[in-house]
Amino acid sequence: MVVTDNHFVIDQVTVFCERETIENGYIKVANGIITEIGEAKQRIESDGEKVYTFHEKVSLLPGMIDVHIHGVNGADTMDATTEALDTMTKALPHEGTTSFLATTITQESRAIERALQNAGEYIENEQKAGHAEVLGIHLEGPFLNSERAGAQPLHAMQRPDHHVFESWNKLAKEKIKLVTLAPEKEGGMELVRYLSNRGIVASIGHSDATYEQVMEAVSNGATHVTHLYNGMRGMHHREPGVAGAALLFDQLKTEVIADGYHVRPEMIQLAYQQKTSTGMILITDAMRAKCLKNGRYDLGGQEVQVKDGKALLENGTLAGSVLKMKDALKNIQAYAGCSLASAIKMTSENPAKQLGVFDRKGSLAVGKDADLFLRSEEGEVIMTFCKGHLAYSNGRSGKNEID
Repeated sequence: MVVTDNHFVIDQVTVFCERETIENGYIKVANGIITEIGEAKQRIESDGEKVYTFHEKVSLLPGMIDVHIHGVNGADTMDATTEALDTMTKALPHEGTTSFLATTITQESRAIERALQNAGEYIENEQKAGHAEVLGIHLEGPFLNSERAGAQPLHAMQRPDHHVFESWNKLAKEKIKLVTLAPEKEGGMELVRYLSNRGIVASIGHSDATYEQVMEAVSNGATHVTHLYNGMRGMHHREPGVAGAALLFDQLKTEVIADGYHVRPEMIQLAYQQKTSTGMILITDAMRAKCLKNGRYDLGGQEVQVKDGKALLENGTLAGSVLKMKDALKNIQAYAGCSLASAIKMTSENPAKQLGVFDRKGSLAVGKDADLFLRSEEGEVIMTFCKGHLAYSNGRSGKNEID
């Protein structure tokens, strides 16, 4: 369902603004941009404006940004088709996600190149109103450490090489925004420097680096850690490893998959106590089976068994997730004991800042894109707007009238 009205108001809701929360507030949108935010009692009606109000207590939140997602609803970035990305951009607003990074996986070079070329072309020429926006590409692999492969195919891993990356980024129309790599591998530190010098986020992931090697990567410009605790050297009392370093270095933003399977909730609580809401980014790392039934699905040319919310390779290795961002938002509050306002930092503000788009996304503020969603007290998504276009509605809006 897509509504193309250029002007509308969402009234009498709890508005989680960039710097405050308005308990009974409103937000006004025109031509895809937020033009007013305030208390409902101060709103001045305008002729011809569509007004949304509700019969229940509803919160208005900034649209969520998923910087690590492979697929959803049967589609995957590696399918390398316009149709696959259309499916992803259409499905994600159902969970409150309004923008994301199309994420690749380790495969043969030609398969990666096709996916990068397709995603770059899509970002420049195929974005659609009423769909989530593809902000760029997350290149996860193949510059990884086979010792920490997880569900990344071993046979296709490569040594980090900034010349290879440069050619791939040209194919992708310079749309690669984040790269997961193992900096301890030969060529890894050089690639970290190369990325940092070009404003591309260098993320430590699928890595067996020691604490000292992480320290060196940070000195070379690494600012991100891919799915904390998963696919990395863990903590030991004589070797903090990647996980320990991730918790200790303020320069590193840490992704977390808050589905209760990838990381035990108490370890998420530990991360939150150390990193706080400013140092964590919630992701899904979702694969194509998200939104589909239990069954067998493909991930990077490997068969994945999905059953009751868990995705596993034949050997029992976790293979991505079927987590929805709306559930990650709910879970982090339960696991970390944090407020909704703090959780919003981890789903919207932090990823926007990390990707350099906080001037237009990641919070509700006048002048920013009208990327937003309405949430019930139970944590369900009621409506989602992408740049002011209604991208999803569950039909629970109370009124939909013209002033």
